Amino acid sequence: MAVSITASAIAIPVVDSTIDEMRTALAARYLEGRIRGARMDAVRRSRAVGLRFQTDPESDYGFAAFGDGNGNGVRTSEIGDGTDVPLGPVERLRDRFPGVSFGLDGTVPDVDGRVGTGEDGLRIGTARILTMSSDGTATSGTLYVRGRRGQYAIRVLGATGRTRMLQYDPGSRTWIDR
Repeated sequence: MAVSITASAIAIPVVDSTIDEMRTALAARYLEGRIRGARMDAVRRSRAVGLRFQTDPESDYGFAAFGDGNGNGVRTSEIGDGTDVPLGPVERLRDRFPGVSFGLDGTVPDVDGRVGTGEDGLRIGTARILTMSSDGTATSGTLYVRGRRGQYAIRVLGATGRTRMLQYDPGSRTWIDR
C-alpha cells in the first residue's frame, strides 16, 4: 500500500502538469482558430472584421468580434456609437480553459528574443483591435497565451493575414513552430 501511495504522489503532479500543458496548447489553438475565422468572415462579408480585446475587472482580457459598419475599418469610437456592430459575445480564455490567460511570463523572452519587454500578452497596438481586412490582410502582432507551465505565442502576419503558433521551449530557451 505504501508503494502505491508513493507512486500516486509522484504521478499526480506529472499528470497535472501534462493536463495544464494540454489546456494551454488547446487555448492557443482555439485563439488561432478564432483569428482565422475572423479573417474568413471579413473576406466573406467584403468588410473588415476586428477582434477587440479589453480588460475586465479581474485584469484579464476578454475579446469579441466586431463588423465594420461603414467601410472605414473597425474603430473604438464606432464600436462605442454602434456603427461597428458586435458579431458575437465577449469571450475569455479562462472561461473555456481554466488557468490559462493572455500574458508573457517575465522570465521568457518574446518571440523576437528580447527579455524584459513586459508581461502584457497583447502586442497588437494601443487600440487593442486585431483587424482582418476584406482582402485577407490583417493587423500585424503577437498574442501570448500562458498557463501554469506552458507559454505559447500566436503571430499574425499583416501582409497575408496568416497566423503562426509558437511554443516556448524552456530547455533550449527558444520558440518552436507548432
